[in-house]
Amino acid sequence: MRVHFIVHESFEAPGAFETWATMRGHDVTFSRVYLGQKLPGEAGDIDLFVIMGGPQDPSVTPEECAHFDSGAEQALIASAVHAGKAVVGVCLGAQLIGEALGAPFAHSPEREIGKFPIILTESGRRNGMFTHFGNAPDVGHWHNDMPGLTPGAEIIAYSEGCPRQIVAYSELVYGFQCHMELTPTLVEQLIEHSGSDLSRAADYRFVQSVSELRGNDYSEMNNILYTFLDKLERRYRGHKV
Repeated sequence: MRVHFIVHESFEAPGAFETWATMRGHDVTFSRVYLGQKLPGEAGDIDLFVIMGGPQDPSVTPEECAHFDSGAEQALIASAVHAGKAVVGVCLGAQLIGEALGAPFAHSPEREIGKFPIILTESGRRNGMFTHFGNAPDVGHWHNDMPGLTPGAEIIAYSEGCPRQIVAYSELVYGFQCHMELTPTLVEQLIEHSGSDLSRAADYRFVQSVSELRGNDYSEMNNILYTFLDKLERRYRGHKV
């Protein structure tokens, strides 16, 4: 299976997604756009696209951020979906999936940074891709926005601070506003590049302090993510038969 990552910034790396792909022996390729690496011209022989997060939002133009071409990424996502590929977006990546499918992103009611529970909806609890999540797993967060909803999209999970944490756009296409890929190394990178995001943590209900961020255990949510990706791989292979 060929897995391709679109990475917008060095500090928003694939983390546990890449660990899973490596553990499973998949062929891993990258478009590290912050280094000037090109997007694939088409979906081609890529099986799974993973579009990572970033400080941008889908409305940011190349004039505002030279290495980020929202329109080009949306066009690639749309072509991948049309070609029957598996597509997973994280944070900004989830918002780009929604935009590519005609659903504009929106601002989340609350800023969330840290590790907090998400709650599965009735649809989420019924969905076989998420039965191993339990009702309210603790997962990582680092965001202000959330993905848009297409007419056929299902909200799989929400949190107290954000009504759209996981969105199923189809059987093979998912948006994760939450960050289940976080590891201690990634968290350190995010802290280093957080700017003013953490300077007033106490003023927000769902923003943890630096010491709290460093003290979190991220391994359990990583394992939950691995099982989801295993299920997605099996479903994708079933669709290819």
